[in-house]
Amino acid sequence: MAKATASTSACGIKVAASERASTPAAVAELKSLLGDADFQFIIAFFSLDHDPAVLSQLLSDAFPDVPYSGCSTAGEIGPAGMMEGGLLLIAFPRAGFRVYSDLIADIDSFGVERATQAARRLKSLVRPNPSGPHKDNVFSLLLVDGLSNVEEGIVAAINWAIDDIQLVGGSSGDGLGFRRTALIHNGRVAQRAAILIMIESDVPFQVFKTQNFDPTAIKLVVTAADPENRIVYELNAEPAAREYAAAIGLLPDDLGPFSFASYPLVVKVGGDYYCRSIRNMNSDGSLSFFCAIDEGLVFTVARPQDMLRSTASVLEELDAKLGGIDLVVGFDCVLRRLDAETHQSRHQLDELYRKYSVAGFHTYGEQYNAMHLNQTLTGIAFGQRGTGS
Repeated sequence: MAKATASTSACGIKVAASERASTPAAVAELKSLLGDADFQFIIAFFSLDHDPAVLSQLLSDAFPDVPYSGCSTAGEIGPAGMMEGGLLLIAFPRAGFRVYSDLIADIDSFGVERATQAARRLKSLVRPNPSGPHKDNVFSLLLVDGLSNVEEGIVAAINWAIDDIQLVGGSSGDGLGFRRTALIHNGRVAQRAAILIMIESDVPFQVFKTQNFDPTAIKLVVTAADPENRIVYELNAEPAAREYAAAIGLLPDDLGPFSFASYPLVVKVGGDYYCRSIRNMNSDGSLSFFCAIDEGLVFTVARPQDMLRSTASVLEELDAKLGGIDLVVGFDCVLRRLDAETHQSRHQLDELYRKYSVAGFHTYGEQYNAMHLNQTLTGIAFGQRGTGS
């Protein structure tokens, strides 16, 4: 039987998740779990097994006068751990939070201009912080179409416009289908769009990211590519899939999501390495990527570190800083889940996420301030009211 789970954090944020296949049944179940509390905003993460238009209407009916935003996923993370095919709601109370949001449409045509305008408008609504910079009491969440191929420009524009407010978020997914994704916002369903959410918090919080890989000495140079569509045709002047497979000791026919997760490609930016992960291998032997690429780009082949250890280390550090983690809203790359499955550590990762009350979704990419990333976990960790340092 499909499970439903819920949790209420000490800071007042409620999380509820349903694995029911029927969208009306799932929404009704979550409405019952969340109760009649005075919510001011709801964030929804959902599998495309749920029709976005139907879901949007049902949420409007179930939570009248409560604004909401959400996106489709490559998997959900709820109170019971990781799910696939589910529906997750994160409900913010009125007490302790003030939430502002905006839909940014047509991001492949007018994205940078509209994203800048949205960021400035939302920031103008934020109250001054008499005790310090905005980053101490305000953060931003960005949900963006994971098949738009324009995340880098949107993230950079928003980060510039919001200045001292930190930004995290995730790119919407479609399981491992890579065909379509969807965003919902106050009754609207959108593609080729993004949603910016700005949240004032009286509750202490920490914005974070964690990644787990070591660069090797193996270099792959992009020698032929279609940057607009994020397709690499040649690496080191050889067919891309064949050269990548040779670099990691596999045959091209053995390549797939699990090998892409186990052998990520990284680029060096400002002294640090960031993933530019492969999305899929195409029939012509080219490789499609989750992040921006260009001819002349130098990739370094990387190998994952112990993901459980690196993730636990970051969460333990946040726990100490906050005097106890109350809730984490997380954006976790789908390739991290596949890597956990490859190394048979998904169960332990589930336990870790339950221990620290992680709620969120598996993404096609993660946002962290000015960067669009892959194979990371980004998020916001909340402490309890009146705690933290």
